[in-house]
Amino acid sequence: MQSTLTAADLETHLVSQAPHAVYYIPDYITEAEEEYLLRQVYNAPKPKWTQLSGRKLQNWGGLPHPRGMMAEKLPPWLQTYTNKISSLGVFGGNSANHVLVNEYKPGEGIMPHEDGPLYYPTVTTISLGSHTVLEFYLPLDRGCPEEEDQVPKTEEQRYALSLLLEPRSLLVLREDLYKNYLHGIHPRTQDTLSHRVANLEKCMAQAEETLARGTRVSLTIRYVPKVLKAAIFLGKGK
Repeated sequence: MQSTLTAADLETHLVSQAPHAVYYIPDYITEAEEEYLLRQVYNAPKPKWTQLSGRKLQNWGGLPHPRGMMAEKLPPWLQTYTNKISSLGVFGGNSANHVLVNEYKPGEGIMPHEDGPLYYPTVTTISLGSHTVLEFYLPLDRGCPEEEDQVPKTEEQRYALSLLLEPRSLLVLREDLYKNYLHGIHPRTQDTLSHRVANLEKCMAQAEETLARGTRVSLTIRYVPKVLKAAIFLGKGK
């Protein structure tokens, strides 16, 4: 891992071709760390997995809820990385307390979405095993009311940019790009790179190169500000 990476260093990884702000750090972890993390993910108890349409996931740290998250202690193999990322100051001086582990097989993806108000407005992601392309879109309701007829409606018309996420990379997404755009992964088995990939100059891959997707595991590390004590959650608190 780039253990010497500091909050000041983070600015050197800013993707200038994207709306503010996204940071992309290639090779944030080593191949040995990647193998270790994948081993831990797949050694997790079977009930820890939840199968969804297009992916399956593990939830660590608790279940985010509008009333607050009942926090659960993160396992040491995740706590190490939440500590490292939190030390970059990306959560406003707070420590990450929630990790979502997603597994995407080739041809799987996730619809364009926003992460919502339960989380601090920064999301960080470590990619394992394979690359993917994260795509960003303007939401349907973005635009001035007087220009309602001018607001593009189709997904392609609302498309803004893409980011290539390589294995072992760290992505930090915050501010305007986090709050005012939807992000998703198109369900493809391969990706042909183009000028629409805003961070291509920071990647090993080149424009017009076609990359075949393998099975990708992502660690989505976030901070949930609202945490409840057990008694309050159960309705026994004052």
